Amino acid sequence: MNRKQIIRNLSLKKKWMLTSGVTIFVSYAAICIVLYLALHTWLINNEEKNALRTADDITTFFNTLGVNVTIQQLQHNTGLMKAIVNQEQTVRILNLDGVELIRINDASPAANTNATYDELLSTKISEQKVGGTKAYIIERIVQIGPFQGYMQLIHPLTTFQKMMQYVLTTMLIMGVGALLLSASISYVLANRLIRPLQQLRDSMRTIRDKGLEEREQFTYQADDEIGDVLTMYNAMLEELEISFTKQQQFVADASHELRTPIQAVEGHLSLLARWGKDDPVILSESIDISLIEVRRMKKMIEELLQLARREQVMNAEANLEQVLDQVINELITVYPNAKITHFVEGQLSNVNVSPEALAQIIRNIIENGIRYNNRLPEISVKSIMREKYVYVEISDNGIGIAEQHLPLIFDRFYRVDESRQQNGGGTGLGLSISKMLADKYGVDINVNSHLEKGTSFLLTIPKKNP
Repeated sequence: MNRKQIIRNLSLKKKWMLTSGVTIFVSYAAICIVLYLALHTWLINNEEKNALRTADDITTFFNTLGVNVTIQQLQHNTGLMKAIVNQEQTVRILNLDGVELIRINDASPAANTNATYDELLSTKISEQKVGGTKAYIIERIVQIGPFQGYMQLIHPLTTFQKMMQYVLTTMLIMGVGALLLSASISYVLANRLIRPLQQLRDSMRTIRDKGLEEREQFTYQADDEIGDVLTMYNAMLEELEISFTKQQQFVADASHELRTPIQAVEGHLSLLARWGKDDPVILSESIDISLIEVRRMKKMIEELLQLARREQVMNAEANLEQVLDQVINELITVYPNAKITHFVEGQLSNVNVSPEALAQIIRNIIENGIRYNNRLPEISVKSIMREKYVYVEISDNGIGIAEQHLPLIFDRFYRVDESRQQNGGGTGLGLSISKMLADKYGVDINVNSHLEKGTSFLLTIPKKNP
C-alpha cells in the first residue's frame, strides 16, 4: 500500500490532526528559517564590523605614536595594544617580506596570505579557517615611525558559531515542542468539531438498523457548515419520513379500499361460473356490476397515485375564466340534469395555479355537489376579483355536511354516512386531492355547510403578478 493510499484510508480525525500539525510545523519552520538567516546575517556583519573596528583602533594608535617610535620599543611594550585588541583576536605586525616582528595575543596561529601590495593599501578582508576555526582576516599597510609593514588581524568566529548553534538548537527543540503541541491541540479540536459528524454517523447507523422511528434529534446550535449539514440531514429525514408515511398510507388505503370492489367482482365472477353463464339476466347484471367496480378501481388507483406524487411547483399560471368555463361545460355534458351558473364580478386575472390543478380542484367540488344531492342539482359559481387574490365561491343545494364532519372531509377515503348511501358515490379521494393541490399552490379553502340546505366552498387564489 503506497503512501497516498495510507493517507486516504486514515480517519477524518487523524487527517485533520495530521494536516493541522504539519501546517503549523511548516509555518513555524518557515518563520524559524527566516529568523535564523536574518540573525545569521546580522551577527556575521557585526563580527566583521568588530574586526574592522579593532584594526582601525590599532592603526590609529600607530599613527599617534609619532615618527620617533621604533619597532624595538613596541616589541618591549605591547600593553597598550593589548588593551585595544579583544582577547580572542590575534594581531601580528610583519614587514613587507612577511617576517613577523610583533605579536599581540597569541590566540591563533598565523594565517596564510597572498595579498598584493595594492590590496594591503586598501585593506583586505577575507574569511578562512585558522587552526580549524573560521575567522575573519584583516590585512592592511601600517606605518610605525620610519617603519612600513603590514598588520594581520585574526578575528575568530568561535563566539558567533556557538551563538548560531545555540539558536539552532533552541529552534529545533521549540519546533519539536510546537509540533507536539499543535498535534495535541489539533486532536482536541478535531474531537470537538467532528463529534457532531460522529453523532450523525451513529444516527444513520441506528436508522439503518432500527428504522426512522429511532432516529436521534440533534441539538447542535452553531450556525456553521456542520450546522447546515445537520439541518439539511434533519430536513431530509423529515422528507423521507413523510414519503414513507405516504407510501405506507397509500398501501394501507389501497388495500383497504380495493378489497370491497375486488370482492364484488370476485363474487359476481363466481356467480357466473356456477350458474350465470346460461342465464342472460344474471350474466348481463354481473358483467355490468363488474365493469362498474373495475372502473371504480381504476379511478381510485389513479387518484391514489396522484396523491402519492410530490412534484415541485414550477412557474404555474392559469386563465381562471377559461378554466371555469371549460370545467362547467364538461360537467354539464356529463350531468345534463344539473344546473350550473357562473357569475363574474370584475375582470378576472390569471392566477398562480397550473390549469390542470385548478380544473381538478373545481371539478371535484362541483361533482360532490351534484352527486350528494337529493334534488335536482343547482350549482352556483361566483368569481370575485380583488387586489391580490381572486375569490371563487362554489355553492350547491345538496344534502349538506354535519358540523362534526366538516374538519374531516379532506381526509382520505372519508365519507359521511349519508354520502356512503348515495348511488354512484365517489372513492372518497376527491376532496383529499383538491386539498393537496390547493396546499401545493397556496390556495386557501374554507367550507360552510348546513344539513339539507347545501354546502359552500370559498377558494382564495393568489393572483399572478404582472
